[in-house]
Amino acid sequence: MININMPSVEGAKGTKPMLTFPGPEAPEGLQVQVLDAGDGQVVEAGDTIVANYLGQIWGGDVFDNSYDRGQPLNFQVGVGMVIRGWDDALVGQRVGSRLLLSIPSELGYGDRGVPQAGIRGGDTLVFVTEILGVL
Repeated sequence: MININMPSVEGAKGTKPMLTFPGPEAPEGLQVQVLDAGDGQVVEAGDTIVANYLGQIWGGDVFDNSYDRGQPLNFQVGVGMVIRGWDDALVGQRVGSRLLLSIPSELGYGDRGVPQAGIRGGDTLVFVTEILGVL
C-alpha cells in the first residue's frame, strides 16, 4: 500500500528526481516505498553498495545528491556507517530498486542536525535512493 502522505516523485529512474510534498506534516516513523523494484541480489548487512541518491528536508531544500556530482556513492550498509534510517531501509532491498524513504529525525541526525548542510535538529529527511550494485 502506498502511503498517501509520502511525496510524489517525478523523473525517470537513473535521472535526478524532483519531489512534491503533500503537506507540511511528515508521516510517523520510517517509511519505505518501492518506486521501481529491482531484480538483482538482495542487499545484506555488511555489503558495500553503490547508490545514487537525492536527499531533501521534508517540505524544504535538497541538502545533497549524487546526481549533480555525476558519481554514485559507495558505502557499507547495515553496520552504522550511514544514518540508521538508510541502514534500516536499504538492507533487504534488491539491487536495481529505486526507493522513496521518509526518515524521522531519530533515525537521521536527531536533535543536533547538520547545520552546515541546512539540516535542523528534528528535521525529517526524504531520500530517493537507487541501488546500483554491490561491490
